[in-house]
Amino acid sequence: MIRSLALWRGSLFNRGAFILRADYMYLDVVHLRAFYDLPLGQLLRGLIGAPVERMWPDIKGQSLLGIGYAGPFMRSYLGSADRLVAAMPAPQGAIHWPREKDNACALIEDGALPFHDATFDRIMLVHALDHCSDPSAMLREAWRVLAPGGRLIAVVPNRRGLWARSELSPFGYGRPYSGRQLKELLKNCQFNVTGDSEALFMPPSRSIGIQRAARTWEALGHRFWPAFAGILIMEAEKVVFRSLPADGKKSRLGVLRPVFIPDGAATGLKPVRRTQSDIS
Repeated sequence: MIRSLALWRGSLFNRGAFILRADYMYLDVVHLRAFYDLPLGQLLRGLIGAPVERMWPDIKGQSLLGIGYAGPFMRSYLGSADRLVAAMPAPQGAIHWPREKDNACALIEDGALPFHDATFDRIMLVHALDHCSDPSAMLREAWRVLAPGGRLIAVVPNRRGLWARSELSPFGYGRPYSGRQLKELLKNCQFNVTGDSEALFMPPSRSIGIQRAARTWEALGHRFWPAFAGILIMEAEKVVFRSLPADGKKSRLGVLRPVFIPDGAATGLKPVRRTQSDIS
């Protein structure tokens, strides 16, 4: 613990904590584990874990896959789930998990999970969609290994929140999302959103006083400023069949219209149709 605290005070999450690969970056698994061993990390584990456990109060007899660094939030299911697997991306690295039992960790690639189709009943993504290079590819793989009707929980930093702008935690690195963006991403990857929640309303701080009042911050935040939570937690269900438009028009699934373009606004661009003479 003393060594972890020394690492933290020495700017644990600095440039050296990143592993750079192409156009995306992961935090090193050693730094992630060190953070969640610290008092602030343990506090965040409880504040984020509470709404997760409300969504999934009991998964007895079911199998759970954690992608990214979900181990701290999977621990509450150690005694009830039939099978737990912590899948950690190769750029991030992997460690033995859980510490007190036989290893249930697998080293994976973002877009190629080493599991058969429909293997798991539940999937939890933490420090995953915000760090991977292709979130859609990761979700498509999650969809593949999830059983029909299976549930998924995604935990991501909120674009509006203060924690996405702070380097005090792993949630200050990577790609933040708005609620609308995360919902559209899940929808386009054949998931139906069934519930959502928020967490981390306390300001990012090492202050002992602020940390002691964390529960009060959570209660006030849920009531008065839910849009400015630090973390978004969204539950979704695997959709096996994708419906087609009833009027026969071409489906728009997979194509997003940005919010910053108002309805009816002209984009100034027209589709180009190539003729046979153009090709020749």
